[in-house]
Amino acid sequence: MGVDDQSEAPAPDDDPIGYFLQEMTFHGRSDRTKAAYERVLREFEGFLDARKTRLEAASRRECMEWVHSIRGTHAESTVASYASYVHRFYGYMTQVGVFESNPMALVTEEMDESIDADPARREIAVPEMRAFLASFGHPLERAVVGTLLKTGMRVGECCNLDLRDLYLEDPEVQDAYPSKPRGALDGRPDSVFVPSAPSRGSVYNDEERTASNKRKRDTVIPVDSELKRLLKAWLAIRPDTDSPTLFSSTTEWGRRATPSMVRSFVVDHAETQGWYRSGGDASGNVTPHYFRHFFTTHLRDRTGDRGIVKYLRGDVATDIIDTYTHNWGDRVREVYEDHIYRVL
Repeated sequence: MGVDDQSEAPAPDDDPIGYFLQEMTFHGRSDRTKAAYERVLREFEGFLDARKTRLEAASRRECMEWVHSIRGTHAESTVASYASYVHRFYGYMTQVGVFESNPMALVTEEMDESIDADPARREIAVPEMRAFLASFGHPLERAVVGTLLKTGMRVGECCNLDLRDLYLEDPEVQDAYPSKPRGALDGRPDSVFVPSAPSRGSVYNDEERTASNKRKRDTVIPVDSELKRLLKAWLAIRPDTDSPTLFSSTTEWGRRATPSMVRSFVVDHAETQGWYRSGGDASGNVTPHYFRHFFTTHLRDRTGDRGIVKYLRGDVATDIIDTYTHNWGDRVREVYEDHIYRVL
């Protein structure tokens, strides 16, 4: 029976995977996406069947054993993707009340932590990074690098930011830019909204995008006093353009900043600092993506709160992100402002 056949809807108790796939159909997922999920989920189901375990009764240990069993035949990135499929399946089924718990939650969290830790990468102390930021003289470069350092967002996500995604509670900024920020920022002054929607080649907010946002869910990130200072300095000289972009070129009037543009000026300064070598790899070279690693490592070590760091990065499970979304005004901002490192 096909999952698109609404006359014979799969019963969640009889065929949880079929039920989940039909729900994906209702949510507008493509046939290709559904086929990928079905293949992985059926293989996982077969693994459990061999152990006489039903999907709703799977344990964390059995999920770990399944992940281990596929490591020998798949690349680590593929293993992570397959684990995320199972994690999303359980997360959804738990959210709609079909299953009682998500046994993959802790498994994928630990997998993410092992990737985020990345012990092979160059380790840079906060005072060194502070000196590095000071080497940038142009307000645009300082604002972009400061945003990457203070928020942990990807360079493509940073380039995709529009003016409406930033809400600074400041009379000078509001006089210069009277348009209201997006609704998601209502009641959340001094914050930035990072959407999940923009993708390369698509039109978003009336403009074709050259980079994709890769976060799982929309995220609101606090803007502390230092980042606010950097952004105000940039907004004071930002070109007057019809483009909705927050960060735009000052040499190609009004053109949206691109990841390659950001990489170029970051690498120039990193080479001068001795932090970049042509032909080197990610373990030694500092590129825009390094700032995401820096943010993750230093803020996680300071807060001891993996959940908040993962929320800010935009790569957490639905149940965790909902907890922090509802608690944004208290828990997230309080923890962030108490522990974010100083870069100025």
